[in-house]
Order: sequence, then structure tokens, then C-alpha cells
Amino acid sequence: MKRYRIDGGEVHSIADLYEQLNRELMAEQDWLLGPTLDGLNDVLYRIDSEIRDGDPATLIWLDHDHSRAALGFEETQRWLNGKLAQPNSFNQQGIQSDLDDLQNGTGKTYFEIILEVFADHPLIELQLR
Repeated sequence: MKRYRIDGGEVHSIADLYEQLNRELMAEQDWLLGPTLDGLNDVLYRIDSEIRDGDPATLIWLDHDHSRAALGFEETQRWLNGKLAQPNSFNQQGIQSDLDDLQNGTGKTYFEIILEVFADHPLIELQLR
């Protein structure tokens, strides 16, 4: 069984999270995962295919409460504003809607979005500790 470990106490930003993910999920690869949700999803699909070949995987996220706080409202707002600053790269209306929802208390934080990405890969057990 493959086991991956995220040290949530070392996650202070989205960039820090991807450093952890690269260390764990990309150790045997000759490229690094950029800080994108689509990229993470692609990597998890690769791991899904390995699991189907008989090698189950667990990702243990230690001190996830620290990560939840670090990837909360402020970091998510910074991330969404960064996307709004690139009008030719992202769906501005959708991003603005996400930002409005976040500011109204009904939107998802980056941490919650990451959990949703993992939930789309039920063959990978995510343990929040």
C-alpha cells in the first residue's frame, strides 16, 4: 500500500500545499505539479490507475486543522483575486461569483475545494488527522 503524508503544520499558503503534494505525490516523476486544481486532479487520476493495478493508496493529512485555517477565507480570496487579475485566462464572471459567494459566507474555501477534488477519487483514502 502506498502511503503519502502531508504535514499540515507546514502549510501556510496554497504554494506550501503544493510543495507538500509535490514532495509526496511526485517523488518518482520527472516533473512537478503546478499550483492548479486541474493538475492535482490529473495526478490523482494517475494514482487511481495505479490503484486499479493493485496498489492501494492512503494520503494522511496531519495537522489538517492548521491547513484548513491557512487555506481559509483570506488565502482563498487572494487566490480568486489573482484569477480576476488575469482576465484573458479565466472565466471572470464565474470567478467573481465564487468571490461574491465567499465574501457572503456561502462560498467554499480553497481547503474545502481540495477536499472535493480528493472526494472525486474514492480509491484514494484521505485521512484527516
